[in-house]
Amino acid sequence: MSIRIEDISYYYERDTAMQVCALDHISAEIPDDQFIGLIGHTGSGKSTLIQTLNGLLKVTEGHIYYNGEDIDGKDFDRKALRAQVGMVFQYPEHQLFEADVLSDVMFGPKNLGLSAEECKARAEEALRMVGLEERYYGLSPFDLSGGQKRRAAIAGVLAMRPKVLILDEPTAGLDPKGRQEILDLIAGMQKSTHMTVILVSHSMDDVARYADRIMVMAGGRLLMYDAPQAIFERSEELEAVGLAAPQIIYALKKIREAGIPVATSALTVEEAAAEVLRAVRKSGKKAKAARRQVHV
Repeated sequence: MSIRIEDISYYYERDTAMQVCALDHISAEIPDDQFIGLIGHTGSGKSTLIQTLNGLLKVTEGHIYYNGEDIDGKDFDRKALRAQVGMVFQYPEHQLFEADVLSDVMFGPKNLGLSAEECKARAEEALRMVGLEERYYGLSPFDLSGGQKRRAAIAGVLAMRPKVLILDEPTAGLDPKGRQEILDLIAGMQKSTHMTVILVSHSMDDVARYADRIMVMAGGRLLMYDAPQAIFERSEELEAVGLAAPQIIYALKKIREAGIPVATSALTVEEAAAEVLRAVRKSGKKAKAARRQVHV
């Protein structure tokens, strides 16, 4: 078991008039080799939760275990934890600072005390993983496009070879094409490396497409944690906390109301198209059978 969260709470400004409960008695298990979507409105506790997972914030109550060890334990190595549980913040390109792309990506491995040769090898491997060609290595990070900067910043975390990769709104500010490219990249890396990915997002459509399981946050609580199909069957509960199911599900419901008996569990456009085609063909076969009976 990679990460186990046991009844954690976190308070900002504890024991003051400004006290705010950001996390309220949350428990969950995040297994290895999973793509987890974490969704919720601003203020729901998403960002606070992910910052507790690699020790950036220390929980007020409860415990977090990484591979069976309490990360707040007296002898636990927090530095090693942050190498294993990598974090990519919103607008990660704002963290780029070295003179060239390769040097920037090497920065993390250098902090691990690795040799220059190993740092370079890891950086080049990470840059290949995110699809940045060698011709970009010697450029200033600030000469890259927005999407390329995002890839370089993600490579800087990947170069540390984390077992868990946490991404806080990694597509914020990107156009639809750039967003799709980054999410496809992350999903591909998750499958090829078998790392655990935790993707924080406001987009139900994105997490529906990529996540194995989804955590839904509301008011500092973990409202739901299940497979996407099970989550979106509870669309009324989602709507009650200001969220919604993916648009494709609402479209299928409209089609069903129009008289075509489609299932409403599809999560992507491709799945929905196949389901509509199946339902139309099935309805056509029933209509033909009914006409034959009338003629008999």
